[in-house]
Amino acid sequence: MAITVNGKSQDVGAPVSLTELIRQNNVAQPDMVSVQLNGEFVLRENYDATTVNDGDEVDFLYFMGGGSVSL
Repeated sequence: MAITVNGKSQDVGAPVSLTELIRQNNVAQPDMVSVQLNGEFVLRENYDATTVNDGDEVDFLYFMGGGSVSL
């Protein structure tokens, strides 16, 4: 089954949960990552129950705070 993860094609053996996909991709700080599936954010509590299917697009995202720049 072919999916796209962070813009790159990836083959996975069968439909997998988002939790399993995070593990398979060795995502750093999995407790801090947000996941978009086909352009829609998935609630963290739904990662176990949400499966990724052939042709899906998944993005692992980290939100980072920033400061202001004085000019």
